Amino acid sequence: MVAESQKAGLEAVLADEEAFSHWYERSAPRVYAYVFNRCGGAAAVAEELTQQTFEEALRRRGGYDGRGDVVAWLCGIARHKLADHYRRLEREQRRHRQLVVRDLTIAEGGWGAADTRLVVDAALRALPPQHRLVLLLRYMDRQGVPEIARTIGRSVDATESLLARARRSFARAYGEPSDDD
Repeated sequence: MVAESQKAGLEAVLADEEAFSHWYERSAPRVYAYVFNRCGGAAAVAEELTQQTFEEALRRRGGYDGRGDVVAWLCGIARHKLADHYRRLEREQRRHRQLVVRDLTIAEGGWGAADTRLVVDAALRALPPQHRLVLLLRYMDRQGVPEIARTIGRSVDATESLLARARRSFARAYGEPSDDD
């Protein structure tokens, strides 16, 4: 009953321009924040993916079953948009052979939380997109390997292997020796 009511509420919001505008103004910042934190703080990318999320939500509004918060449903769509974004980046990098490896020189001592966040963000940006994606899904979204495998369209074994390579790449980019070093 509640799910049907929420689903009907969403349909009513989408049918009324003023209600939609109010709903969008409340929902968009939450979706944007979700995306922004997972795309390395790239504002333009976050804006684009947020817009794509809402466009997809409008196309798939019949897929909202009303059982949960509509913003959680939107963030699920955003997660898929992020995965598509990172897959597209990976294809572009492979096509152009523009893999960039950044050496991070990390001064010892005196680190604050903001400094650590900057170094982590830089290390993530230095990774191939597919490595970045699986690490974000695993550690920021706290997804299990089977769920990540479904999201990226790989087998569980292939995803575990990719995650292991991504961890090693991150350790190198972050300036820590990996097991291979």
